Amino acid sequence: MIAVVGSLNLDLIVPVPHHPVPGETVLGGDIVQHPGGKGANQAVAAARLGGDVAFVGRVGDDDAADVLVGAARAQGVDTTHILRTESVPTGRALIAVNPDGENSIIVSPGANSRLTAADCEKAASPLAAAKVTVLQQEVPDAANHAAARLAGGLVLYNPAPAVEGAVPPSKVDLLVPNRTELAALTDTPEARTVDEIIAAARKLTGAGAVVVTLGGDGVLLLEGTSSLHIPAFRVTPTDTTGAGDSFCGALAVALAEDRTLEQAARWACAAAAISTTRTGAQPSAPSRDEVEEFLTARS
Repeated sequence: MIAVVGSLNLDLIVPVPHHPVPGETVLGGDIVQHPGGKGANQAVAAARLGGDVAFVGRVGDDDAADVLVGAARAQGVDTTHILRTESVPTGRALIAVNPDGENSIIVSPGANSRLTAADCEKAASPLAAAKVTVLQQEVPDAANHAAARLAGGLVLYNPAPAVEGAVPPSKVDLLVPNRTELAALTDTPEARTVDEIIAAARKLTGAGAVVVTLGGDGVLLLEGTSSLHIPAFRVTPTDTTGAGDSFCGALAVALAEDRTLEQAARWACAAAAISTTRTGAQPSAPSRDEVEEFLTARS
């Protein structure tokens, strides 16, 4: 089983000709909305790939809460531990996507910021039973620390989005940052080359292994003194929103199936690549059959 502790947001997505600079107004296309939130995205991605997933999180007491909980449940996610929060809005994400598929995102956390350590303690049973527990940084540190402490299996921590002052849990078996998050964790300039990324990642302590996601450049694995660069699969992206979440969800499923980290990362790269060819975060997450067919076509 996989446990995901994290956020649920209603994503409001607008296509734009280019991302605005400060003080600029840009006319965009028609707005669409999709269920999102890094936690919910990763949970749905894992469930679509065949994972048995339980979710721990908070929503508000508005219509968006019904949409998000219903969407997760429809994908087979156990929503028993998604709690309602009175007089607080459900989280929202405002997303602008340019013609190259690159996005800019503003998140209003709403009820996500009310998730507590006590909420995680109420979900102690699924956390203890999970082979992999997945965490991110769209909920308070106290909730993540409690979830990591209660986790009975591997703890996968995706320190996203980069949050100044955020403190990763002391128990992390696998840390999965991107370049920006790696820079924030190590207080270094954003690394560009593989050697720079390795040097920055070597500064991290406390995690059993580090997987740095590099977008179109693939991923970099670091275990002990060894490192391995896995190139990305070449696709034409439509929308990169949720690609990192598809990667984390797929990685969790593969590790729960006892694949090696290298095998899991290659499989997760395929899931992420497929997701970039579609719009939206949760709608873009592929099925298990799609990932297997994608890999077979490229073998």
